[in-house]
Amino acid sequence: MSKKSRQFQHRLQRRDVLRVGGLMGIGLSLSDVLSRQADASAGAFGKAKQVIMMFLHGGHPQQETFDPKPDGPSDVRGPFGAISTNVPGTQFCELLPKLSSHANKLAIVRSMTHGNTNHVQACLPAQTGHKHPSDLRSRGDFPPSDTDFPPVGAVVDHLRGSSTSLPSWVRIGPLMRRSNGTTLHGQTPGFLGAGHSSFAVDQSLLDEKVEIEALKNPAGLDGLRLTDRANLRKQFNSFARELENQGDAQRLDPYFERAVSLLASKKTKAAFDLSQEPDAMREAYGKTEFGQRCLLARRLAEAGVPMVNISYCHTPSGSWDTHSQNAKKMKESLAPTLDESASALLTDLEQRGMLEETLVVINAEFGRTPKINKNQGRDHWPFVYSLALAGAGVQGGAVFGKSDKSAAYPLENPRDPADMAATLYHLLGVNPETRIYDSSQRPHSLVVGTPIDDLLA
Repeated sequence: MSKKSRQFQHRLQRRDVLRVGGLMGIGLSLSDVLSRQADASAGAFGKAKQVIMMFLHGGHPQQETFDPKPDGPSDVRGPFGAISTNVPGTQFCELLPKLSSHANKLAIVRSMTHGNTNHVQACLPAQTGHKHPSDLRSRGDFPPSDTDFPPVGAVVDHLRGSSTSLPSWVRIGPLMRRSNGTTLHGQTPGFLGAGHSSFAVDQSLLDEKVEIEALKNPAGLDGLRLTDRANLRKQFNSFARELENQGDAQRLDPYFERAVSLLASKKTKAAFDLSQEPDAMREAYGKTEFGQRCLLARRLAEAGVPMVNISYCHTPSGSWDTHSQNAKKMKESLAPTLDESASALLTDLEQRGMLEETLVVINAEFGRTPKINKNQGRDHWPFVYSLALAGAGVQGGAVFGKSDKSAAYPLENPRDPADMAATLYHLLGVNPETRIYDSSQRPHSLVVGTPIDDLLA
């Protein structure tokens, strides 16, 4: 499909979405809506039923992943060469041999750009599409706030809710933090409130039989007593509302009941049970924490969880924040782990017939400096970096944008995180005119960027 055709289709979709209004949301894709109106194909809009987002905290070096510069200056390209992929004319760094065989499934953006070098702050637009107000951007590190714009997972939970015992948004891996302890922004529900927090799996997944700590029943509570506890809570909140006329208890009721249903649900516990996977499958993903997080993400997507975030942050074997020994860390740990696990996920999703409805995103807050520093590392660099997408509604084998010969600045088609967020919401089937409301009932535009049409199938 030509770019002009896609733009026309986008305008058509936008018109039709506005006509159906609130019926759209996330629960009903544009494809469903237009089919009822005897319309033509809905294209990529709403193709993603599930999203698995890997976040490489610290920022992966574009030169050593998806945008190698084999002919660039020696102090830029580093010690690694480029290899051909299964897409003619497209090269990846030699450290990604397995992902190179999946290039026909991947859409690569080589011209992502913004101007914030701070980990903590840059994670907010990376995961929400919205920047901090200008008066905050000079503050450096500061903790997340309940006034922050919410990330995609919280928005999905807000718009869709949960009609099953499964959570709408799951985070696998630790809450990402700076080495000074500051929590990175874009991981908490912000102004949507704590009721839209992620269901967190923050524990090791390497044991043969993994018991998810967050799903353990409180001591002495069986399924019957959980039901009784829920009924007791209903009675108490009803009484409290009559006496105090406060809305907090009422707002919390549905979230309490969702928590109870999670603890009591056999379906939920089965979805999180890695022991149901054969040893060969667990080995294929890699016996690393990141590998097992990817495998668990597939199980959750298969069960119907719409949004799964995987954090790949500081590990015993290294960090993507490679201020020193970048080449060593990339070669010995970071790149092989990403290569093995992401490739296994793509293969697994394809073989199960899930890739057409599951969007996989390899995301980060920024990239790394073009030049190698005195400690043989690469420092923070938001001015150009690369991201990758695959699956539902994505045009496999596409490369969008271009960086200069040093992988320092965009040469063609610069795009910022707001556009990537707009692309995600487009694929999720979210009305581009959607507004969400903070605790003061002030409206906020959800989508402020423009979808990257050239990535869409």
